[in-house]
This record gives sequence, structure tokens and C-alpha cells, in this order.
Amino acid sequence: MPLGKLYLIGAGPGDPELLTLKAARVLGQCDVVLYDRLTTPGVLALARSDAELVYVGKHDGEQEREQARIFELILEHATAGRSVARLKGGDPLVFGRGAEEWEIAVAHGIEVEFIPGISSAIAVPGLAGIPLTFREVSRSFAVVTGHWKSGTNMEWSPYAKIDTLVILMGTKQRALIANSLIAAGRSPSEPVAFVEQGSLPDQCVVETDLRTVAEGKVEVEGPAVMVIGEVVRQRNRLVE
Repeated sequence: MPLGKLYLIGAGPGDPELLTLKAARVLGQCDVVLYDRLTTPGVLALARSDAELVYVGKHDGEQEREQARIFELILEHATAGRSVARLKGGDPLVFGRGAEEWEIAVAHGIEVEFIPGISSAIAVPGLAGIPLTFREVSRSFAVVTGHWKSGTNMEWSPYAKIDTLVILMGTKQRALIANSLIAAGRSPSEPVAFVEQGSLPDQCVVETDLRTVAEGKVEVEGPAVMVIGEVVRQRNRLVE
């Protein structure tokens, strides 16, 4: 039996209208859709009506076990000749372990096609009225994961002087991140924004400063994108 094909598809930040035309077209053709917890119903509605939809979302304490299951599902369906859409929120290659799935498919002779998605790191701040770069305010930005292995310490000093920081998956660790950045040299008064449910109808923005986050006084509902830098102040000029 001929092998199937794996499509690594970026689902964007959530709004189905932010998928690329190619992503929507391919999603409507695949036999199987493996989707994560950030995939919205509107995006799934674009799948073929008779496609097999398989939820493979990861939760705390289950990441490695679920990732192993994803590898198995990709190989199981593709070796059976099916076309597999691996649908990931944002872009599959931005903190999504998409490259690992690509690698294991190639190792088993399975063809892979990558279809980029709009990363929430770029789209969500903009949708909230926060430009990541702005003349004379921010000439650089970095996208950083706020999730790291238990028992390890992340080194934040390399990010002390970057104008704008975008932190994904950092909601739970927000106080630790803020304290670490202050210790690394960032100003406690630097503005911070959390954009919850970015691109969706219930999008919400929480504006504060690094000191308040460090003190654990900011309530945030995940998933949320954390933005740190003077560009956060531009929101007052861009959003009515």
C-alpha cells in the first residue's frame, strides 16, 4: 500500500479567517486531522465532513506521553495510506514540536509538507493594538517560551536589553518570569500586557507593569500572550 502524507498545518491564533488559503484547502482534503487544544471549533469546521478528527491536546504532566502518542498516530495513519493533517495552533515550528514530528515522519519514509501559520506571537499583540516594533521605541523583539522542564532554571539575562519581549506559554510562571527579568536588569516600571483569547470574540487585554506581575497581583486567564516593553503604551494611542 502506498504511504500517505503528513501535512504540518499552522492553525493561526484561533480566528478561522486567519488561516491561509492553502491551509483551509488542504484541511478540507485530509483523511485524518490531529488537532491540539488551541484549535478552535471554527477551524475544525473546515475539515472534510467525513474526516477522522483526533484530539491530541497536551496537559500538565502528560506532555511526553501525549507526544509519543502523536508520533504513533502519525505513523499509524500515514503508513495505512491516509493523508494526515497535523493541525497546530499558531505556527507548527514556533514552540510547537512540529519539527520533531516532521523528523520522525521523514525517518519512516513519509512525505511531509509544511504549511506555515500566523504565529500568535506576532498576530495577537497586533490585534490588541500593540506593535512589536515602533520607530524610536522598539527596534528589536524576541519571542521566548515561558515553559521549561521542571527542575531546571531558565537564564533570562540574554533578554534584559531586548526592546520588546513576547512570551508564549508563560501565564502560569508569570511572577517568576517577571522577578527573573527584574533581577536581570529590566525596569520594574516597564509596561506589560497580557492578551487573553487573542483573535477570538472574547479577547481581553490586561495592562500592568513588571513589578505588579512580579508581586503576583495580576490575574490572568490562559491561554494568553505576554508582552513586555514600551510598545505596550502605544496601545492607548491606537485603540479607542
